[in-house]
Amino acid sequence: MNFTAWRLALLGLGCAAIWAFIEIAEGVSEGGSREFDKRLLLALRNRSDPADPIGPRWVEEMARDFTGLGGIGILGLITAASVVYLLMMRKRNAAVLLGAAVGGGILLSALFKAGFDRPRPDLVSHLSLVYTTSFPSGHSMMSAVAYLTLGALLAQLHKGRAVQAFILAVAILITVLVGLSRVYLGVHWPTDVLAGWAAGAAWACLCWLVAQWFQKRGAVERGVAVSS
Repeated sequence: MNFTAWRLALLGLGCAAIWAFIEIAEGVSEGGSREFDKRLLLALRNRSDPADPIGPRWVEEMARDFTGLGGIGILGLITAASVVYLLMMRKRNAAVLLGAAVGGGILLSALFKAGFDRPRPDLVSHLSLVYTTSFPSGHSMMSAVAYLTLGALLAQLHKGRAVQAFILAVAILITVLVGLSRVYLGVHWPTDVLAGWAAGAAWACLCWLVAQWFQKRGAVERGVAVSS
């Protein structure tokens, strides 16, 4: 895929993600998503005991493992290590872009949470500690931003299409697992997660487009940003 086609594809995906976020946000603000959220959240709990999630105990523990992959501590560590690696490889501009992408995503997530100020689910017990508002899911949004961006960077180290597709597929899988774990643990409404994925994907696409624009002009080093 040439540069122009790839850029148009990213632009289309980013616009679709923004549209999805707006639609979900409107539904949440108007209360139209309440029944959908309630049904899906309760479907993941024991009918006789809403405090008990479905499945064996090891599934619950695994969900906590997955949710940790979207925590600020893990994402911060992975991002910091990646930035240092890029600096050691003399990819200073790429390191700055990566840091700005993740840092900007964190700020955007905080602004969204403050703006919507949606309470956490009150239908089931929370199986993970929470201390912020609910919409959108910060774990879902930031995992999308960090893992999709890092996946794109790592994919460019390989020329084979199959390897590139595998790397991006793993990045998407991790993002999905983090979001699903938040609903399973009862700390987010399903629409929180959907909105987080949409916002994270939109921000990641924007960052990829910026990286391409700079790369085309020689401001970002080749081999570390999405290219044709």
